Amino acid sequence: MGKYIELTSENFDVIKEGVALVDFWAPWCGPCRMIAPIIEELANDYEGKAKICKVNTDEAQDLAVRFGVRSIPTILFFKDGELKAQLIGAQSKQIIADKLNSLL
Repeated sequence: MGKYIELTSENFDVIKEGVALVDFWAPWCGPCRMIAPIIEELANDYEGKAKICKVNTDEAQDLAVRFGVRSIPTILFFKDGELKAQLIGAQSKQIIADKLNSLL
């Protein structure tokens, strides 16, 4: 069973290879809680194909600032460490999966 990766400043380098989805969220954010099950499903669906990651903006404010995240949820898509796309706000699983698939 796939599991998403909790990212911090210390382990953020894991996105440097391959395709990665990074969900910027916070525990108090309603739309973030709405898409949390989708992120977990994607972690299973893309196990071995893409890294599915989450950044708690309350705990890793430096990462939110680094990537200019002003609204959550924000989902950033990386390929080999390079930012390729972003989605802001709650999105459907299909929209998120389509973005991921375009990078694979």
